[in-house]
Formats: sequence, C-alpha cells, structure tokens
Amino acid sequence: MEALGINLWDSEARQRIENLQWDFAQQVLRHGGSVVIEWGTWGRSERDTLRIGAQKLGAAVELHFLDVPVDVLFKRIQHRNAETPAITFKDVRAWSQKFERPTFEEMALYDRSFTQPFHKSVEGS
Repeated sequence: MEALGINLWDSEARQRIENLQWDFAQQVLRHGGSVVIEWGTWGRSERDTLRIGAQKLGAAVELHFLDVPVDVLFKRIQHRNAETPAITFKDVRAWSQKFERPTFEEMALYDRSFTQPFHKSVEGS
C-alpha cells in the first residue's frame, strides 16, 4: 500500500480498494474462475454479503478460518515488521475482541471444503 502512496490506516481508501477488488472478483466468478477474498471480513454481515453475492453468481463458497491465539498473531506481525506505524499488542487484542468468529451455524451456510477442517487452533508460530 505504501508503494502506491496509500495509507494502510485510511479506512476510506481501503473501502474503495475492497469495492474494486470485489467488482473484479465478481467478473472472475461470472466467467467460472476462482477467487480468494482475504480482507477484513471480521463481521458475520460482511461475510454474508460476500457469500450471498458469490452464490448468486453460481459460485461455490468456502470459508477458511483459523483461530490463532493473540500472542501468536502479534509475534507474526512483529516478525513481518511491515506496518507503519507499528501495530501494538494492545491493538491486536482489541481487534481480536471485535472479530465475530464464525459459528457452526454460519459455517453450515458455506460449501464444504475438502482441504481444511472447519476450525483448528494453531499453537506456536
């Protein structure tokens, strides 16, 4: 993002980029391709919007979710050392508390994945 002159923390810019990515993803799906959405689908309503939109286009939709402990997430962020300003442990903990983890009922709305279990807790780094 910095190489493009876009501030990672500019929520309006991020929303415009996500909208553009979703428009492009829908074009790919209409042509029978596959896409991976990997941006802040933190809330059930955000995931529902993407799932329903893709299903309306006839796409199979999978949700892959790994519930990683906050300390492991923070270690990975520190190791990457790519954010300016730096992300703090307090930031990661607060974001984790805001994240709406998918329930088994929500997961039942998605197509079954044969490559990954529904929910796996990852220990270590």
